[in-house]
Amino acid sequence: MKITEVKSKADKKTFLDVARILYKNDSNWVCPLDNDINAVFDPAKNNFHQHGKATRWILSDDAGQPIGRIAAFINEKKAFNYEQPTGGCGFFECINDKNAAFLLFDTAKDWLRMNGMQAMDGPINFGENDNFWGLLVEGFTPPSYGMNYNPPYYKAFFEDYGFKTQYEQITNHLEVNKPFSERFTKIANWVMNKPGYTFEHFKTSEIDKFASDFIEIYNDGWQDFENFAPINHATIMESFKQMKAIMDEKLIWFAYVDNEPASFVVILPDANQMIKPLNGKLDLWGKLIFLYRKWKGVSRMRAIVMGTKQKFQKHGLESCLFIKLKEYVLPLKQYDELELSWVGDFNEKMISIHAAVGATFGKKHLTMRYKF
Repeated sequence: MKITEVKSKADKKTFLDVARILYKNDSNWVCPLDNDINAVFDPAKNNFHQHGKATRWILSDDAGQPIGRIAAFINEKKAFNYEQPTGGCGFFECINDKNAAFLLFDTAKDWLRMNGMQAMDGPINFGENDNFWGLLVEGFTPPSYGMNYNPPYYKAFFEDYGFKTQYEQITNHLEVNKPFSERFTKIANWVMNKPGYTFEHFKTSEIDKFASDFIEIYNDGWQDFENFAPINHATIMESFKQMKAIMDEKLIWFAYVDNEPASFVVILPDANQMIKPLNGKLDLWGKLIFLYRKWKGVSRMRAIVMGTKQKFQKHGLESCLFIKLKEYVLPLKQYDELELSWVGDFNEKMISIHAAVGATFGKKHLTMRYKF
């Protein structure tokens, strides 16, 4: 077997093709867009390169055929927040061969150690955790856009190598046409009618305002979670820009209390239902297929992220946002399912919200760590 660091244009193509080869007979898999994966490793498109670095490798068999891949990265804003300086590995794909998998892990480990790290998290992304994050261990069904999908045998690779679970990521599914409970609806309507409580959906024409509101809410609401790193304006604007192609403004809602940004939920139509036939290629023909499927409409939405300022976390604002969402979605008669992805097992408040709206279990991913 031979490990090759990705440097040339041909290497970059092979890195992408590894997944297409491994999953060619898996009808559940949806090939991520080549552009999305390339962007992770492009300093001009991923601002994490301003405070970190990343590299990637391909594994070939003795006949020169690609059989695996892995990437490693260091986010300097988070690496030194742990007991051991910790980097990450991700975009792992491998044939069902333990020796091949361990060679890939060793390669990532050696690079990270050479760059001062003493542990690695995986499989994670060199970016925010809403995309390409976690090892799928339950719920091997078609993934929504940005959610990691992998064969069941990967779990043994990670565990046998020595990775330990840091936390579980739970994804729940909500039947859109199923009514909320009477109690939930009653409380939400009461909160919505309180003086000074207002609700607005996102507007691209006011993107700077909503970006600022998002940052204010997110950085307040999530600040007490372990190893939290505040989100900045460049990152959220980059995210909004990426969402633009599939965004429906009326699926993204903000709550205000006396005009103060208080809570939000960001939901997108599931782009995977649009890109499934493209096999990762967004060329001219792919764009035409994408636009047609977008026009035709998809049946699933994905909740990317929710957040509420700490002082408003017991005000019931999240319930109101779900009511607002449903008021818009139901008349469309388009969507069947909302995927609430993903919530860490440490986030009891969000788990309670999922339960309150009647969501049921969908998938489980693991974020794992290997200490050198």
